[in-house]
Amino acid sequence: MLYKRSSQLFAEAEKVIPGGVNSPVRAFKAVGGTPIFVKSAKGAYLYDEDGNRLIDYINSWGPMILGHAYEPVVQAVIEKAKLGTSFGMPTELETQIAALAVAMVPNIDKIRFVNSGTEACMSAVRLARGFTKRDKIIKFAGCYHGHSDSFLIQAGSGAITFGSPNSPGVTAGTAKDTLLARYNDLENVATLIEANKNEIAAIIVEPVAGNMGCIPPNKGFLEGLRQLCTDNGILLIFDEVMTGFRLAAGGVQELFNITADIVCFGKVIGGGLPVGAFAARAEIMNYLAPLGPVYQAGTLSGNPLAMAAGLAMLQALDTDRAIFQRLEEKTTYLAAGIDKVLKANDVTFTINSIGSMISVHFDAAPVVDFQTAANGDNETFKKFFHGLLQEGIYIAPSAYETWFITDALTYEDLDFTIRAIDKVSKTF
Repeated sequence: MLYKRSSQLFAEAEKVIPGGVNSPVRAFKAVGGTPIFVKSAKGAYLYDEDGNRLIDYINSWGPMILGHAYEPVVQAVIEKAKLGTSFGMPTELETQIAALAVAMVPNIDKIRFVNSGTEACMSAVRLARGFTKRDKIIKFAGCYHGHSDSFLIQAGSGAITFGSPNSPGVTAGTAKDTLLARYNDLENVATLIEANKNEIAAIIVEPVAGNMGCIPPNKGFLEGLRQLCTDNGILLIFDEVMTGFRLAAGGVQELFNITADIVCFGKVIGGGLPVGAFAARAEIMNYLAPLGPVYQAGTLSGNPLAMAAGLAMLQALDTDRAIFQRLEEKTTYLAAGIDKVLKANDVTFTINSIGSMISVHFDAAPVVDFQTAANGDNETFKKFFHGLLQEGIYIAPSAYETWFITDALTYEDLDFTIRAIDKVSKTF
C-alpha cells in the first residue's frame, strides 16, 4: 500500500502543530515511519487519505465498541446539533444518561460528566483527597491516567520512596505526593502503605491495564487492593476509561464482583465524542461543589452533542447485553489464530487478552506488569506493525497499547488478520 498523501499531510502538519500531531503516540515515533491520515471510517474499517482501506484494531483507542459511524449515535448527534451545540446550562439529556449509567454500573449513586478521561481521573483524585483529608496517592508503573501532573511520575530510588517527575513542567512538590507501585504486586503496595501510614488518600489503578499492552489482574490482586484500602481508610479508584461499558455493562466491578469507591469513565461513555465521567456513592460525590467543598467545573461538561452520543451508545449496550459475549468470542478466536500461526513460524511471543482487549508481546515470559512488558522485542514489533499496515491492518503504533475488538468486525475480518499475521511473521 502507498501512503503518499498521508506523508504530504504530515509534512504540512509539522509546520503548524508540534510534532505534526495532537497526541504524541500518533506520530509513529515508537515504530518509525509516517502517520496515516484518516479521511473516514465505517464499521470495522478506516479509509485513509490515499484511498486505502484498513481493518481497525484501535477503534479510536476503545470507544467504537459498535463500530465507526454507528447509525443511532450519528443520528442522535445530528438531531441534537440542529437544536444547538452548546448552552453552558443544564439539559434533561444529562439526567437521562446519568440515570442510565448509574443503573448499569454497580455501587455508584451519582455521576459527574467531564470532557475527557484525563479530567475524570484528575477530578477523582482531587475528590478523594478532599474526602479523606489526605494528600498522597498510589499509582502503578505502566498504568496511564491521563496527563495531569499527579500522574506523570516515574519510579523513585527505592520501593518506599516517592516518585520523581518524568515530564518537564511537573514539579517535585507534586511528585512527592505520588507513590509508585508495581502492578500485580500486593506486597509492594502494602509496603508503601505501611511506610506512609494515614497519609494515603487513594489508590488509583487500571483494573485491567491497557497502557502497557493488555494486562489482566492476577487472581487476588484487585481483591487484595480492596482489602488494603478498607483496612487503611484509603479510597480505591478504578480507572475504567478503557474498560467501562466495554468488558461488561457494569465494567470491571461487575466482571470481577469487586467494589471500587470511585470509578472513572471515558471512551465508550461518549460514543466517540470527547466525554469523561467519574462516579461514586452519594456520600463521596456530595463532597463536590455545589454541595460540598471540593471544586470541579467545566463550561462544556455535559455538552448536548456529547451527551446525545453517549446516551445512544449506552442504550444500545444496555439493550443488547449479548454483545459482551460476542466480543469475547471474537477476541478468543483471534487470539487462538494468532497463537497458531506465530507458533508455526517459531516466533517468540506471549498473548494477553480479556473480554474485547488483546495484545501481542514478543517475549516468551508472562507479561504481568510494566517491567515484563518492557522486556518485549521492540524491533520485532516494528516489523510486525509495518508488515500488518502493508496488509491493510491497523494496530496501535506502540508495543505498549492494547488492541480493541469491535462488534463490527466479522469472522472474515479476523481470518484475514490471522492470514496476514502468518505472512508477516514469516519475514521475522
